[in-house]
Amino acid sequence: MNEPIEIREERLSPEEYIDFLKRTDLGSQYPAERFEERIARLVRNVSVSLAARTEDGTLVGVLFGLTDFAYWLYVTDLGVDRAFTHRGIGKRLMKTAHELAGGEKDIAVYLIANENAIPFYEKIGMKKSVDVMQYSSIDWTEFTVQ
Repeated sequence: MNEPIEIREERLSPEEYIDFLKRTDLGSQYPAERFEERIARLVRNVSVSLAARTEDGTLVGVLFGLTDFAYWLYVTDLGVDRAFTHRGIGKRLMKTAHELAGGEKDIAVYLIANENAIPFYEKIGMKKSVDVMQYSSIDWTEFTVQ
């Protein structure tokens, strides 16, 4: 099952992204509070929106990011359908996003990694950072998209 996967810039609908979350490990990274409303804002407003699809159009990978197209790219979401992992899709999504934002000579990439994903990010050459700051006072009820 190594069918070709196409990666392209594409705006997803909230419904398609929510369905995708059910098939990935990303489905537990969002709070329950106003989930559907906030997902709709996410897919509408993110500056980098990449979709990986099979020939029949099945969504099997997503990368969302924020960038200034001059210095940095912050990856907010990177996920691959559990049935399509270990095929290089995540790595290709990262490379495509990095190039789209301006390339590795100009753009630094940042993200917050789920602890289970750290080996993947280290394998593609990312390093842990100690200089990231956070401010958050939002309500956060953990749940998993099902």
